[in-house]
Amino acid sequence: MPPTVKTLEWLAAQGSATAALQAADAQPTIPRIMPRLATGARGLRPVMPDEPAWAEIGRLDPHGHGRCHADLAPGRAVMLAPRLRRVTAPNGSLMTGPGTNSYFIGGGAANEWALLDPGPADDGHVAALLAALPGALRWIFVTHTHPDHSPATAALRAATGAQVLGMAPLHTDWQDLSFRPDVALRGGEVFRLPGDSTLEVIHTPGHAGNHLCYQLHEERLLFTGDHVMQHSTVVINPPDGDMAAYLDSLQALAALDIDWIAPGHGFLMAEPEAVIKRLIAHRLQREARVLAALRAQPQPLEALLATVYAEVKPQLREMAARSLLAHLIKLRADGRAVDTGAGWALAPA
Repeated sequence: MPPTVKTLEWLAAQGSATAALQAADAQPTIPRIMPRLATGARGLRPVMPDEPAWAEIGRLDPHGHGRCHADLAPGRAVMLAPRLRRVTAPNGSLMTGPGTNSYFIGGGAANEWALLDPGPADDGHVAALLAALPGALRWIFVTHTHPDHSPATAALRAATGAQVLGMAPLHTDWQDLSFRPDVALRGGEVFRLPGDSTLEVIHTPGHAGNHLCYQLHEERLLFTGDHVMQHSTVVINPPDGDMAAYLDSLQALAALDIDWIAPGHGFLMAEPEAVIKRLIAHRLQREARVLAALRAQPQPLEALLATVYAEVKPQLREMAARSLLAHLIKLRADGRAVDTGAGWALAPA
């Protein structure tokens, strides 16, 4: 049975009976291993707590009827709440995970809807969004203008006449430069949408200078775009990406009174404060590894990359180098590292 398998996997990782007993004594809480039924590629199956869909299944199918899906299929419309639906784009990759999520918000007596993050300029995805549209599309909100989040805006605006809201690109690299909002957002705006839905805009620079998160108050839920993704850290790519701003934005999000994260890539995520604090801890641990490597000896970025991101797959090393540079720029601003021209070194005491 799956709980037995998980227990055996945990025991196997301990190395000895003594180590297992010590690890068990040290656990502050006992993890609950409770599978949930969902439909996957091979039919109905148990989904374990460490799988991406597990928390969402508990929200959507609390009585365990097996009505949810264990995967994110492109074009499938998923009702997350009466006022909330999700459609995933067919652009899954190492960088986008299962694909970019688009969310419909609204409904009510007028059956009017907003769309958050139209996704890539893919004809099939645009067609799937129009097919899944539950009523009239009045607004298009965008978290940021990377090529997998905003380019479908133009086609959807042309098809529906919806008003576009967001923040224009602040840099030119890796951006959808065609994005032109009808209403420029800055953060702090609050919109009353149909279906008794209140959407609040939060400016969260870091992954991108124009990145916005959106809090849906009635669902106690935060749409995080690329600021928080499921089972993955995001690339911080200078000059638009800023590690210090990213960490500050994460701290602000951790203080929100919410129960769920709706990421730009992945399923709904529970326990948002714990999720965000793990991200902060991960970035600070990576920063500590950078400092430890510089303490050993000054070295260029390429050499640092081999030490600080040694576990990264070869196909992701270029993106890891961008995040490493973001860490170094932050450390330089903090007065803890210097760029000597020949490489990076600890700042003089």
